[in-house]
Amino acid sequence: MSTAPPPAAVAPPSGAELTLQGARIGHPGGAAVPAGVDLRIAPGELLAVVGPSGCGKSTLLRTLAGLLPPLDGRVGQDGEPVEGPAADRALVFQHDALLPWRTVRANVELPLAIRRVPRAERRRTAADWLDRVGLAGHAHKLPHQLSGGQRQRVQLARALAGRPRAVLMDEPFGALDAHTRAGMQDLLVDILHGTGATVVFVTHDVDEALHLGDRVALLPSGRVLDVPHPRRREARQAAATAELRRHILDSL
Repeated sequence: MSTAPPPAAVAPPSGAELTLQGARIGHPGGAAVPAGVDLRIAPGELLAVVGPSGCGKSTLLRTLAGLLPPLDGRVGQDGEPVEGPAADRALVFQHDALLPWRTVRANVELPLAIRRVPRAERRRTAADWLDRVGLAGHAHKLPHQLSGGQRQRVQLARALAGRPRAVLMDEPFGALDAHTRAGMQDLLVDILHGTGATVVFVTHDVDEALHLGDRVALLPSGRVLDVPHPRRREARQAAATAELRRHILDSL
């Protein structure tokens, strides 16, 4: 009989520190955020980003992801320059971006397959994440057989299955009805607990930003405000939260 100890649980990855220093962001030859952005996102922090349409919120995410180089200044991760996409930074979009010809399980396995993770390990990881997002019984379905909320759960599972150190979320719940949106917010809070990941969450919804964020960044100014009661839905009517909400709405 083997006396070898059971394998140790895999520790969650530490969150990445993301920084922008005098970063002027935008598309070459197109519109750019007028002022340089200075921002430090601490490891494990959930930073919500709000601002009017066209102010550069999605551009900020793509710059942090390494998909769009800054026009000027510096973008970094853990003190090193961000020079392109990396496996430890995951993007989650408003539209689920699932591959329609792949099953739910195969979509969740995709980032692991790209990294040539062995098949058995991919299957175990996908099954675990589908269970975490409440879709264990839907692994063999195709995306068109799911509701919008379910597809977003699959996208979230796919993003987190690769154990990223930073998750960049571009209005992921913006197309959902109010009830489903609230459920997805609670799910996000629940499953991010213990992952260690740093999260940058872009939203038009000030209440969503105040519920999810440890801090809220206002674009295009780049000002960052502390949230007094992050992830406590019952604190929405607290005086400090209500005052911050009024301040953010006035700034927009």
